Amino acid sequence: MSKFDDLSRSFTPFEPSNTLIAAVEMGLSSWIVGAILPGVTRHPLKKLDANPESLLKTLHRWRNEAISAGREVTRIVLAFEAGRDGFWLARWLRGRGVEAYVIHAASVAVSCEHRRAKTDRIDVELLKRAFLGWLRGESDHCSMAAIPTLAEEDAKRPHRERQNLVSERTRIVNRMKACLVRLGVRGFNPALRKAEERLETLRTPEGEVIPPNTLAEMRHDIARLRFVMGQIREIEAARLQRLEQAPDRGPHAMVLLLAKVMGVGIETADMLVHEILSRNLRDRRAFARYGGLTGSPDESGKRRREKGVARSGNPRVRRSMIQLAWRFLVFQKDSPLAQGIGASPRTGAARHARR
Repeated sequence: MSKFDDLSRSFTPFEPSNTLIAAVEMGLSSWIVGAILPGVTRHPLKKLDANPESLLKTLHRWRNEAISAGREVTRIVLAFEAGRDGFWLARWLRGRGVEAYVIHAASVAVSCEHRRAKTDRIDVELLKRAFLGWLRGESDHCSMAAIPTLAEEDAKRPHRERQNLVSERTRIVNRMKACLVRLGVRGFNPALRKAEERLETLRTPEGEVIPPNTLAEMRHDIARLRFVMGQIREIEAARLQRLEQAPDRGPHAMVLLLAKVMGVGIETADMLVHEILSRNLRDRRAFARYGGLTGSPDESGKRRREKGVARSGNPRVRRSMIQLAWRFLVFQKDSPLAQGIGASPRTGAARHARR
């Protein structure tokens, strides 16, 4: 295998005469699995319950069928699209002798017809075709996702939960402000400690108090807001405690090192370490592709147009890298790179002067 996480093609020699190839279209209550068996002309396709034991039993039955046809099956490979089920099935199958891979759904080419037929059985055939090309080592058939361990997946949960809670906090605050603006009340900050007490003193432009049902709704929203803000503080305190208990541990040491950079806080450093820096990417271009920061040119004939960043990668990494770029211009404005960006006709003051 390649030294780096280059999963655009397989680097393992492919022997179709002794390899059982399978693809699974996973649903909530049922799975459809299709396979290519060495020495067997038919391509079996079977619908199963969403049960890994049934899937493994089916793969072993097909392996015995290929052995009965006079072929020695030394390798079973299986692939499915990344989605709601995550990576648990791949880890489970790998622990039982099956090479399991997870395909990036966006990397599988589909027909551009206006009303193309789409069924689970057709999707299985598309996955098999793309997976077969990947196994042969051909590029641009599909890309695989790196399968994390259970501990690596669990390490991402705190900063992702915090991000969801921050979004929830913003929704509650915006909803309360919109409700009060409907009555003509402005300038109220629900995040203040004495916000609930101040509700009693609010008056509409007509001099009326806040109606009772609206006031009860505001109190309920403030209670939710206090609860969400308490959970955010709890997550942040637990993270600081983990860093203090094991500062020399691999990811923790990297987080503390990044946090020393001016403009980078603990939250940003923790997210970058667990989302991307812990991956063994090949180079900075692979880093940019993973974050969706590569260009998206639109060229045809004499037309030359750049549509901006591709935005096809990890949105958390992309947002943080864009924020870091702005922080770099703010906190390190005397650096040659920042001065060069400011002098550029595309990004600097000259561009804004033309507007």
